[in-house]
Amino acid sequence: MVIKRLDNYSFRNRAGDAEAVGPLLDRDAGPPKVGRHGPDAVGFLETKVRRPVEDVFAAFRPEIVFYQARIGRNPSGGLDLAALGHTYLKMARATGVLTWYLLGEQAAQRSLNNLPFHNPGGLFVLAKVAEARHEFARAIRLARQAGDEGLAIVATAELARGRVGEARWAAQALVERAPGLSSYTLRGLVAVASGHDRAALDDFARALAAEEAGETASSAYLRTVWGRFYYQRGRLDRARDLYLEALRILPQYPLALVQLAELELRSGHYRAAEDYFTRVVTLTAASPNVYDHVVLRGLARVHALRGDRVGAQRFWAMAESRLRRDVASGAFGHRRELAIVLLSRDPETHAAEALDLLREELRVRRDPDTLDAYAWSLVHTGRLNEASAVMREALAGGIRDARLFYRAALIEQHLGRTAAADVLFQLAARTDPTFDHGARTVAGLGL
Repeated sequence: MVIKRLDNYSFRNRAGDAEAVGPLLDRDAGPPKVGRHGPDAVGFLETKVRRPVEDVFAAFRPEIVFYQARIGRNPSGGLDLAALGHTYLKMARATGVLTWYLLGEQAAQRSLNNLPFHNPGGLFVLAKVAEARHEFARAIRLARQAGDEGLAIVATAELARGRVGEARWAAQALVERAPGLSSYTLRGLVAVASGHDRAALDDFARALAAEEAGETASSAYLRTVWGRFYYQRGRLDRARDLYLEALRILPQYPLALVQLAELELRSGHYRAAEDYFTRVVTLTAASPNVYDHVVLRGLARVHALRGDRVGAQRFWAMAESRLRRDVASGAFGHRRELAIVLLSRDPETHAAEALDLLREELRVRRDPDTLDAYAWSLVHTGRLNEASAVMREALAGGIRDARLFYRAALIEQHLGRTAAADVLFQLAARTDPTFDHGARTVAGLGL
């Protein structure tokens, strides 16, 4: 590894990475092989757009009914309750509905009450719920008690804390103990966070090869994160193919719908983006969903890019209201998301509050996205040197993200560090050659 130091910036140039990535992203190579699996904006909070929960529930209903029947025959057992809790978590992941997390937590607690020892499944579910609440230290502690099964949570929680080395160790250990679709997908994600594109693509391919019938949620997730990788490299056609394949496996899968909406937004297809956003979730005040604010923020951006400032402000206000309620409850985090909404609405007015929110969030989460938002707030409070240092930390793990490189470049440029800015602009262009003005606008970049 060659380290270039310029104006206190450390840039990692991994020998062979550029050469390796080129052929993999060859525009004439066609879409990657996929596996065997074969509108208007929301006007009010109570508007019902689609019924994604019911569609996804159909895929998991047999599993839920199976474990509920077993528990009915043996209510004092622990293992079936843990398995039911795990299924509830899969529903939470597939739909974003917070109630499934709570049901999973209740099932796991009952499981551990009935079987307090030798019950890694129950501990795993509690660890996963803690991770969803951004209680990362607690999630890691519980996951380690769960043994090998908890290694996946250790890896993702360590990534959230910005500890890429620890995440890499956990992902590698999981692959060694249980090679398969989920473990290879996770190791691929850690490779992306480390800037190792070739290793990431190899692991995504291994995950696809290891896929087995019945792994519905994991199969859809693999294709979505794989598509996200290509999106971040400017390969929008390949990304779209993978997102659509994810939806063929798991119709109405929110994560894939959100990514498709982002892709269409970047492509300038605002009506298509709006349609995908409104298909993500039914917005109701009574049924909170982790994707509610994503939909509202997305629709605000659609209206803003169309030049409809009034419509955009209406959706920003709705997103802010929901996120303030979430932050006040303390149940599932969202401080970073509220800060981003405030900065997007009116950075000059809300920068100080966003800064405070992000400082609080950084106590538990120091991943590149959180650091990027923090740097954004620092810029708008006149702390450019601090923002520069924060972006160095965001990039220190090796991640290759044109959006992060470009924000860091803008900061260096405004500080008069032309050489450092030029290197960062070049890194952004090499990472995603299509990261043009439109892409930067969609990403919310600027000073």
